[in-house]
Amino acid sequence: MFERLLPNMRVNSVYDIDLDELASRGVRGIITDLDNTLVGAKEPLATPELVAWLDKVRNVGFKVVIVSNNNRTRVSNFAAPLDIPFLHKAKKPTQASFRKALAMLGLQADETVMIGDQMMTDVLGGNRMGLYTILVIPISPADEGVMTLVNRRLERFALARLRKRGLWYEEETK
Repeated sequence: MFERLLPNMRVNSVYDIDLDELASRGVRGIITDLDNTLVGAKEPLATPELVAWLDKVRNVGFKVVIVSNNNRTRVSNFAAPLDIPFLHKAKKPTQASFRKALAMLGLQADETVMIGDQMMTDVLGGNRMGLYTILVIPISPADEGVMTLVNRRLERFALARLRKRGLWYEEETK
């Protein structure tokens, strides 16, 4: 059961993802979470570093869509200046939002990665859809909302079980 929470890759941040390697494997699309994945949960806009990364993502040829459980105002205010399509109130890890995101990208699951900071929403949802999942370390854990804090508790429980079974090693984080 807990294996569905295991990401295919773990990195410190989106900046540590080897985009060229993903492209060489046939990846053409990125579904990404917003809060604590791209910016801190209370950061209203993209940082200059993130804007540069997103430019590189597009230059490599990836299509991008933001899928967030947050509200329309938050996600729209962030995504609109970047000209990135988005889904808000996505209810991750349900499959409907991932299906819709794939349709928006015009891609299949095997051509797409899911990037996020939560095992219970981003990784579980992505794995259930057959996406390649990439877990990043949360940017600003102190700014997380109540539901995310509940998810973090569940993650700690799951991680303890995964470690006990030899499926999770801290030194794997890049």
